[in-house]
Amino acid sequence: MNGEMTAAVLYGKEDVKIERVPIPLVGDGEVLVKVQVALTCGTDLKVYQRGYHARMIVPPALFGHELAGVIEEVGPGVRGFKRGMRVVALNSAPCKACFYCSRHQENLCEDLLFNNGAYAEYIRIPKRIVDLNLLAIPPDVTYEEAAMVEPLACVLRGLHETDVDSGDTVTVIGGGPIGLMFMQVAKAIGCNVIAVVKRDGQVTAAKHMGAHEVVQITEERDPVEVVRELSPGKRGSDVVVEAVGRPEAWEWAIDMVRKGGTVNFFGGCASGTKVQLDTNRLHYSGITLRATFHHTPETVRKAFALITERKVRSTDYITGEAPLSRLQQVLHHMLDRNGDIKTAIIPGH
Repeated sequence: MNGEMTAAVLYGKEDVKIERVPIPLVGDGEVLVKVQVALTCGTDLKVYQRGYHARMIVPPALFGHELAGVIEEVGPGVRGFKRGMRVVALNSAPCKACFYCSRHQENLCEDLLFNNGAYAEYIRIPKRIVDLNLLAIPPDVTYEEAAMVEPLACVLRGLHETDVDSGDTVTVIGGGPIGLMFMQVAKAIGCNVIAVVKRDGQVTAAKHMGAHEVVQITEERDPVEVVRELSPGKRGSDVVVEAVGRPEAWEWAIDMVRKGGTVNFFGGCASGTKVQLDTNRLHYSGITLRATFHHTPETVRKAFALITERKVRSTDYITGEAPLSRLQQVLHHMLDRNGDIKTAIIPGH
């Protein structure tokens, strides 16, 4: 398919331009997807703020990674997909051959292939993603719902690695989309959820997602003390998930967890960030520290099942929509106020 399309191009810090660029050419095993919806997310916001992502994107580059659409063109050798199919394409795929893939740690793959370019009319899906992480959307599932699979798959990987059990008290620091998903899924598996958030809107959202208690840091002198007071026996939380990506919140997490508990540092801090940890507390309290990055093909499919079974709904997260031409304003709005959880960007409008 020849011709040009409209797409967002990231040039650097807070520098995104909506431009006319060539429609990507499709090679062996690849497909071209006409994007119906692309969702904004915290990672894209960080990339916009910082102008790059060490693992995912180096400018100038097409931008965006949570999308769903319709197959426009199928390259030679593609099996199981044809033109007109509704699909969700994940933003990466592992090599399936390296040491980490052999250990079921595909999220740590030595050759993890990333794909960006969701904020555009069309996106090329590389062969490896077509083979491993391209899913057909059932007729009763909307594009918006399907596009939620990527962040939800990351959250499921985080919960799996943290060994969360029904009945656990789970504290989630952060009221953005990822934090809210952790709350919703933890509640669904029978956990007692304490939310630690900043803004008024996040308090409402956390309650809606099933948080049993909400601690608003702007209203409390010592959020750590409040969380410990709210936990069973005032021992601290069984599990604490840090979903903000700030050093202060990483330190809070260690002080909020009980003896023998587990912390998951899920939020990625800026490159080069250092955190001071209380070694006495870690050692004598037998605390487990985890960090989870990304998703695996297995958690992608588990997340997609939760979405198709309506256990997780996009309407809980997507608070508005905007045309591609307004992407820069949407990102600015998220930076300034963080009022919208997620915005659905609609190309071609």
